[in-house]
Amino acid sequence: MSDADGAPGTGEEETVEDTSGTAEDAPGTSTVERIHARGHEHVAGTHGSTVELTSDDWLTPAGDCIVGVEADTTPAEFDDAFVSACQSAGATITAEFEAALDGETYTDTITARGDPELTFEGDRSLVGRTSEYVDDRTVFVGADGAAADLDRDLIDALAEGATLTLTLTVER
Repeated sequence: MSDADGAPGTGEEETVEDTSGTAEDAPGTSTVERIHARGHEHVAGTHGSTVELTSDDWLTPAGDCIVGVEADTTPAEFDDAFVSACQSAGATITAEFEAALDGETYTDTITARGDPELTFEGDRSLVGRTSEYVDDRTVFVGADGAAADLDRDLIDALAEGATLTLTLTVER
């Protein structure tokens, strides 16, 4: 995990509603956050229970869960509708990682859950977890994978400095 202060920017968010839903928080509603970051020579992607993006512009080899640096948004900046959707016990959160390098694109997906205890107060990094542990950086829990489970070609591209787009989609 990183430990330098960073200056986050802003990400992109969108709400996509299934036409069968009548209220914004009705089942069938999807809300999306996109976080842009980049890889770093020290991306290893070997941590077995977490995956992280940081707004810091540096990474040490000890940060084996961090797959992206210079993230342009952090949980504290996420759209209120997205946060509220993720705080539903029945929320399913899909994290799509897309790395682009030299005309090649590498993708992988982790599926997780929301939790009423998620605070989205982290202003420096965001963490997805296979466990149920929640702190201010946690954006999903109960994940079916972590950094170590991501496609190795994707991790290799990030270690070479690829651009990274993390698309978080929450469905209720």
